[in-house]
Amino acid sequence: MHAAPRRTALVTVLSAALTLGATACGPSTDDAKPAGPFGELTGSQIVDKAFAATRSATSLTVDVDEQGPVEPLKAYLSLDTRGRCTGTLTMGAASTVELLKTDDKTVYMRFDEAFLREQVKEEGPEAQDATVKELKGRWLKGALSDPDNKGMVELCDLKELLGGFEQGASGIVKGAETTVGGQKALALTEPGDDGETNTVYVATQGTPYVLRIVTKGGEEPGTITFSHYGKPVAAKAPAAKDIVETD
Repeated sequence: MHAAPRRTALVTVLSAALTLGATACGPSTDDAKPAGPFGELTGSQIVDKAFAATRSATSLTVDVDEQGPVEPLKAYLSLDTRGRCTGTLTMGAASTVELLKTDDKTVYMRFDEAFLREQVKEEGPEAQDATVKELKGRWLKGALSDPDNKGMVELCDLKELLGGFEQGASGIVKGAETTVGGQKALALTEPGDDGETNTVYVATQGTPYVLRIVTKGGEEPGTITFSHYGKPVAAKAPAAKDIVETD
């Protein structure tokens, strides 16, 4: 069986959330300079600084929980700049895919039973049972050059992950100080179109990493949380007996 998993909207949604300030809505408060953890920096300058820091990270974990146009989408992935990535993608109520990438050439994917049955649902119960028997619990090994695989691992690429962010956005408002995952953070919010708002939470102690992005309203609300900056990514190839080669 050649796996042809559905491409998700996760990267598209993430890029939309990160494109802060393409157009300002309402009066800009960028020129206001209240006291705070970033001193005289404007909201725009803080967000620019935070995404620059995040791009420079050698590794991190991203946790995505958002409502897509049709069904909820979730992802929990740890990745680094050496091409390693491990974690899960879940589409809908079930259909979970485990991802494992040890370099920039090969990806291993392991599908749960719901996902496997979905892929061959048109072929009837017998084909579904045979597919589950053959592949459940085993890893499909494929090349990253395969377009079917590229769509599944886009979130494993930090450059792709943050590619939608535009520097110099205006209209970003400094909010209250709070905590995200036990870390002190500053909320920075920009209103968008059709009642949508994007709020970026930036660490106020240590390196000013992006800790969370929350999108409210609009067609695809959700939360993206960044954590485990600089932590090693444990991505080891599966045992040969657990691998199925794809064409």
